[in-house]
Amino acid sequence: MQVEFYKYQGTGNDFVMIDNRSDFFPKKDTKLIERLCDRRFGIGADGLILLENDSETDFRMVYYNADGNQSSMCGNGGRCLVAFAKKLNVIENETTFIATDGLHHATIAPDSIVSLQMIDVDAVNKFEDHTFLDTGSPHHVQLVDDLEHYNVKENGAAIRYGDLYGKPGSNINFVKKIDDKTFSLRTYERGVEDETLACGTGATAVAIAMNAIGETNETDINLNVEGGKLVVSFEKIGEHFTNVFLKGPAEFVFKGTIKI
Repeated sequence: MQVEFYKYQGTGNDFVMIDNRSDFFPKKDTKLIERLCDRRFGIGADGLILLENDSETDFRMVYYNADGNQSSMCGNGGRCLVAFAKKLNVIENETTFIATDGLHHATIAPDSIVSLQMIDVDAVNKFEDHTFLDTGSPHHVQLVDDLEHYNVKENGAAIRYGDLYGKPGSNINFVKKIDDKTFSLRTYERGVEDETLACGTGATAVAIAMNAIGETNETDINLNVEGGKLVVSFEKIGEHFTNVFLKGPAEFVFKGTIKI
C-alpha cells in the first residue's frame, strides 16, 4: 500500500504527518512506525503523528515516538499538526483539538507561527539539584555549567534510565540562564533516546521550573533551543500555572509517498 505523508518541523523537531481521517493506518504496527521514523531506512523523524476525526473537536492528535510506541503529549508536534490541519483545510486560523493529555486550543498566524495552549501545571517538585514536573510529558529540569559542551546524550541517558525515574523514565532537560527573560536548553528525549533539536513540552517545563525555583519572576520567557527559538507564557496563581502557551514556528518541509 502506498501511503501519502507530509514532513513538518518546528525549531528542528521533525515529524511525519499522516492524514488518518479514513482510519486506514495500521496503528498497532510499532515496527512500521519505527521504520518510517528511521533516518536511514525510512523517512526520518523524531516522531509520527496521525490526524484523525473527533466528534467533539476539530481533530484528534495521535502521537508516536521514533521508537514506534504511542507516547505522551508532544508540544512541537502539536504545533506542527495545527499547521498540517490548516494545509488540509480542516481548520482556518484557530482550532481546538484533542490529544492524549486532553483539550488544546491553538492559533496559527500567516507567518506560520503557531501558539498552542498547553495543560495547566499544579505540581512542580523541587529538589536540591533538579526540578520535576509534567507539562503533558514528564520532564526533569537541571541547571548545568557549560551547556554548549555538555554531553547531553550520555548524561541524559544516565538519568533517564537511572533509579530516579525507573522503567517509565523521563525526558531530561539541561538548562543555562542567559538573563531573567531568556534561558537556553538542550533536551534528551525518551522514545527518541537521543538529544533532539527542540522539545516543546521541555521548553514549557523549563520556563515554568525556572519561575517556580526563583531563577526568574517573568511569565513570558524566551527559550533558546538547538533548532531555534520558542516562547512560553503563563499566568501564575499561587503555585498554580495556567493559561500556558507554547509559541514558535511550524513549517512544512516536503510531501511524499512511501510503500508500507
